[in-house]
Amino acid sequence: MQDAALRLKSLMEQLLGAPLPVRIRAWDGSQAGPPGAPVLVVRNRRALRRLLWKPGELGMARAWVAGDLTVDGDLYAVLNAVAETVWERDEDARSLGQALRDPEVRAAVRGLVRMAGSPLPPAPPREEVRRRSRLSHLHTKHSDRRAISHHYDVGNDFYEIVLGPSMVYSCAYWESPDGTLEDAQRDKLSLVARKLDLRPGMRLLDVGCGWGSMAIHAAREHGVSVVGVTLSQEQAAYARKRVAEEGLTDRVEIRVQDYRDVTDGPYDAISSIGMAEHVGSERYLEYTRNLYALLKPGGRLLNHQIGRRPWHDESAYELDGFIDAYVFPDGELAPIGVTVTQLESAGFEVRDVESIREHYALTLRRWVANLEADWPNAVRLTSPGRARVWRLYMAASAVAFERNQIGVNQVLAVRTPDSGASGVPLRARTWN
Repeated sequence: MQDAALRLKSLMEQLLGAPLPVRIRAWDGSQAGPPGAPVLVVRNRRALRRLLWKPGELGMARAWVAGDLTVDGDLYAVLNAVAETVWERDEDARSLGQALRDPEVRAAVRGLVRMAGSPLPPAPPREEVRRRSRLSHLHTKHSDRRAISHHYDVGNDFYEIVLGPSMVYSCAYWESPDGTLEDAQRDKLSLVARKLDLRPGMRLLDVGCGWGSMAIHAAREHGVSVVGVTLSQEQAAYARKRVAEEGLTDRVEIRVQDYRDVTDGPYDAISSIGMAEHVGSERYLEYTRNLYALLKPGGRLLNHQIGRRPWHDESAYELDGFIDAYVFPDGELAPIGVTVTQLESAGFEVRDVESIREHYALTLRRWVANLEADWPNAVRLTSPGRARVWRLYMAASAVAFERNQIGVNQVLAVRTPDSGASGVPLRARTWN
């Protein structure tokens, strides 16, 4: 009897305490759920075993990365449906623990166990980060190198597919949703340069320089001498090649170096674009103090960073299971208020905070479109699992930005001298 989808639908609705917003298609060909709804495809019983052994997001992620779980049709439609039912449920919706106290739900789970077959847990996909220990080695220089390597050293050719010619892996700045990704990334680099007031002869430190785009832009367009630092060997090699091709080797130095090891200040300006998410809450004040010490009096910092909504109980905050295991190991997001406080605690004067949340949703959708347009090549350059990781990560992030689950902010801060002369114009928002 082909009824796997109906049984799965019934169980999931009992666990959620709400109607299932997607249609399920199971490995036996059965379907259940609202007609015309986005379709979640459970391709085999192994997907159930993954969910049983790791209930919640990590089990779902493992099933997706392994190809046991997929979507037929619009991925964004599925993610939005899940967001409405799971991410943004009313507070009185039943938790898993509450649901399991219901005898009918326990009976359904026992049925799910029987459906899943073998009692042995499937091995995690090889793309998952392996850790011996977590808490004792969080955000050391060694663990940060490993985390950065996991995310960035997957092949420059792969990132060329996703990012396009700009090779900028951070939120673009859009004049119009109909614009090109390359123009929007160029406009973002120009925005950062204007906020920093870059001028010929200045020294810029680009923390987390990626593939060198900001360093090249600053040197070529503003006559600045730049030191860019990254922990990724592949990024550094790629960036140095680009710098040489631009004829900028006399003005741009790319180093494989931890930001904590930079000691050759003072710099006139510092850009940190999409890097601070890797720092971690325990190290964030150290990060801000280090950057403060590297700036000359009157120097500016532009900190471009993803932020999350504050929790009612901040002590309960946990890293996102999927992103931590497959995308950004040890990456942490903080509310913008926490970021500003840490900058001020280090001595900075925060002069401007600009939210560009909607811009990141547009950027991510373009990256997903690039990946999907060249999917066979992306799979060949990495692995099917790795390509699935990036597709889900970027699409889910786009939805999270659109729904105000997360945001991204540019914070302009100054090492204001004792005289109080910040050097910032009376009407600073001339870059708009």
